[in-house]
Amino acid sequence: MVTQPTTLSLKNAVVRRRGKQILGPIDLNFPAKGFSIVLGPNGAGKTTLLKILHGVERLSEGSLTLSAPDKEVRQKQAYVFQTPIMLRRSVRQNLAYPLELIGTPKPVIAEKVTDWAHRIGLQDAMDRPAPRLSGGEKQKLALARALIREPNVLFLDEPCASLDGKSTREIEALLLNAHSAGTRIIMTTHDLGQGRRLASDVVFLLNGKVHDSGPAVEFFSGPRTSAAKAFLNGDIVE
Repeated sequence: MVTQPTTLSLKNAVVRRRGKQILGPIDLNFPAKGFSIVLGPNGAGKTTLLKILHGVERLSEGSLTLSAPDKEVRQKQAYVFQTPIMLRRSVRQNLAYPLELIGTPKPVIAEKVTDWAHRIGLQDAMDRPAPRLSGGEKQKLALARALIREPNVLFLDEPCASLDGKSTREIEALLLNAHSAGTRIIMTTHDLGQGRRLASDVVFLLNGKVHDSGPAVEFFSGPRTSAAKAFLNGDIVE
């Protein structure tokens, strides 16, 4: 089971690269529970926001406050990229690897690997090299590899961007199950339909700044800014 929930809070957060401000200033609070969807056009700063929350991107200004010691929080987080990264090993070895890193007993690893292989429909491909899987299979494997350690917080960057409808539906089912089990999820997407299906709350980014945020029902039924309204209408916003 997922352990102590984690809260994350950004205050006056700014990220600059090569002298250019690409994010911020941002003030955001992510409570311990929820399924947050980060929306916005390309270049809005969605991936950068995920990276600073995950601790792999440094803030130029401002602060990120966590509800527990930094090292403890980072050990209970996971991140899934838009393009899945596969170890040059079998499906079985990919699933086992994160558990091996934390010294999980071998019988427990074997049990969890078998369980997750069935969950993602790869029980008959356990010894297949992971790089040879299809795009949808790779993304499901990447997600299972992240969830097998039962993280408190899961970050996902456009995990369904290049997948077909069937694979997207399977990924969403895995995410909803993880959320129901207690994992806090923060995810970027361009897909408004996906946002409506999954989000408990929404952050809308444009040009590196938060233009709207709040409960998903309120955002989708009555966005508070003209930019958010235009985005929901399918207009080009910049």
